[in-house]
Amino acid sequence: MTVPSGFCALVLAVTAGTPFVAAQSTSPLGAYKLGHSFHGESFDSGPRQKPWEMAGIGEAHFLITTKNPEVQKWFDQGNALLHSFWFYEAERAFRWCLKLEPDNAMAYWGLARAAQGNDRAADVIREAAKRKDRVSERERLFIEASEAELLRDPLLDKDAELNYEEHNRRYKKVLETLCLRYAEDVEARSLLALANMGSSRYGTELMIREILSRQPNHPGAHHYRIHNWDYHEPEQALESCRRYTELVPGIGHAQHMPGHIYSIVGMWHEAAISMDAATRVEKRYMKESLTFPFNNWNYGHNLNYLSYIQEQLGMPRASIFNARQLIDAPIDAKHSGDETYSAHSVGIRAMARVLTKYEHWDELLDPKTIPWRDIFLDKINKSYFEARAYLGKRDLQKAGKSISEHAALKKDLEKNKDEEEYYGIQAQELKGRYALARGETIEGLGLLAEAAKREFDMQKGYADPPFYPQALYGSLGEAYLDAKSPELAAQAFEKALDLTHNDLFALSGLARARVALGKKAKAENAMARLLFVASDAEAGLPIIQSAKATGITAAPRDSSPAPQRNYALTSLERFGPNRWEPYEAPKLDVRDSQAKRVTLEDYRGKNVLLVFYLGAECPHCMRQLHDIGGKKTDWERLNTVVLAVSSAPPAKNAAAMKEFGDLPARVLSDNQFENARRFHSYDDFEDLELHSTILIDTKGRVYWAQMGGEPFSDTAFLVKQLERMNEFRSQEEEIRSQKPGVRMAGSD
Repeated sequence: MTVPSGFCALVLAVTAGTPFVAAQSTSPLGAYKLGHSFHGESFDSGPRQKPWEMAGIGEAHFLITTKNPEVQKWFDQGNALLHSFWFYEAERAFRWCLKLEPDNAMAYWGLARAAQGNDRAADVIREAAKRKDRVSERERLFIEASEAELLRDPLLDKDAELNYEEHNRRYKKVLETLCLRYAEDVEARSLLALANMGSSRYGTELMIREILSRQPNHPGAHHYRIHNWDYHEPEQALESCRRYTELVPGIGHAQHMPGHIYSIVGMWHEAAISMDAATRVEKRYMKESLTFPFNNWNYGHNLNYLSYIQEQLGMPRASIFNARQLIDAPIDAKHSGDETYSAHSVGIRAMARVLTKYEHWDELLDPKTIPWRDIFLDKINKSYFEARAYLGKRDLQKAGKSISEHAALKKDLEKNKDEEEYYGIQAQELKGRYALARGETIEGLGLLAEAAKREFDMQKGYADPPFYPQALYGSLGEAYLDAKSPELAAQAFEKALDLTHNDLFALSGLARARVALGKKAKAENAMARLLFVASDAEAGLPIIQSAKATGITAAPRDSSPAPQRNYALTSLERFGPNRWEPYEAPKLDVRDSQAKRVTLEDYRGKNVLLVFYLGAECPHCMRQLHDIGGKKTDWERLNTVVLAVSSAPPAKNAAAMKEFGDLPARVLSDNQFENARRFHSYDDFEDLELHSTILIDTKGRVYWAQMGGEPFSDTAFLVKQLERMNEFRSQEEEIRSQKPGVRMAGSD
């Protein structure tokens, strides 16, 4: 389409330096005015708004040198957040410390810890090192420990990458010195325990016991114990699982991590409570902080894990509900959602997994169910799951075609080495199932047995939750039952239970195999365990009904290592909502070029593309508005209006419009930055405007936003997100129009 000529003239005027630019320019510091930090690139990432006092994060006092008691308060908040791996919010607290006391060395040290895992951490720890002569010897050692961990040593690091093993060894040596010199310092011991967890489990456990003997409620000690015993002797962490969730109810990861332990030991009800509470805490935080699923590092993993646990409890509807939330979640423009562990990607795998386990073949084959993408992992999964569905429907012709499509993708493995083993297991499993479906029992069982062994080994390496969609020893057991070999079936189901304790599918199979073998007592034992796990399962599930059809009866019995609450009967609403929804937009109260008041209520029933820009002296901003203007037909098609807000007063906006004519957006004034602050388009730490692009739906709710030092210029992405936003809104209406059904566990 043709962009209004007046606006093209405005863009040319900006780059040419006309009087309009001079009239609106407010700062000689170009880079600063463009939304970038005074302190350099390392400060362009991370939070830009001031912190608030956060409840439910635990207490972890860390005494530092400061002349301002408020700095100590915020430092302690940041330190407590670090102990629960909430790096983003920890960084916010440490940045505020620097706002209050710009030369505080320990605030820089905390900021470096919050930024760990990227180049920013090294930049920031250098700032701490410059100031370490102003702090106590104890604090200096903490800074030097981080220097040893983060800073490149030209004699050691000869390649592009750091020698992490040696840097970690040096880091721990300084922490050991700290522990010896300061016998009462629990923070030094906490960091040393963190550095050793998983690699020296018993030694780490002894450090944790020492910390808890002095501070029984230390959040880091309980957290690190859970990680320390994850996958090995997990029962050692059960008490800390209980204490950690009680001590830190306000952090999603603190609710989440106990769910790992509970899943490993087969405590599925407790695991569901943990994961469900965690997702609710995260959704509440997103609503309060105006952030999104892609801003929260653990959200996708958390909700995917909950979906998996609900499968184990016989709750496929709840599992599908959560998989759909992941698929429909807003997408990060920077990564497009195609990464293996993005919320969108794990949602796709979660949906395919639950539909396969519960044999919802028609839904799995419906192209509207799963938005398969043109990436290798989705290609192999699409052909794999379609083959499974056609085999389940006994359509061997279509199954064979899907298996051939899967086999044809082998040529692309050279470029996708990370998926080689996963693909190989899929291929072998499909060959085995296809042979069985054709009556080639011996060959089929042999192929499926080998695939089951490979899948078992894969899951032993990582199962949080399992990457492979189904435990194949359970599938092998079912195949043995079909082949009238109950002894081999029982062995396969026992093997599945070795891998996944109290697995609902394996317990059902084991009960049936034991009945076929005439081992009534053992069949009753398996049935008792099954009925406890499935105590709140959906009615009529074939996997449970088939076990009951044997005639074996038993009282439900929990075989897990500790007592459990009932998931369906546990109220979780206090943690937050069970469904992510766009959040209510902050108040917009701006003036147009005639000084007329403009609010979002004026546009109720319309989508709003809201842009905060930095004035006409910003050429990147003008280019952004020009590009947005080029999509006018898309905005009209999508029922969307464009509002552009800057700090220019109405009179200057009026002068610009008079000179250049109609613009492709309604230009609005926020000359006191009040709206910018409400929409998080203002840096509280350095008192400067930020670029923001925000999508608001017809009900006045924010669905997607990006803020930062650069204007957002991908208009094609914005079009796609508006389409997804409209679809999300339609789905909401459809859900609300449905008749109320039975309350799902964990739902509100």
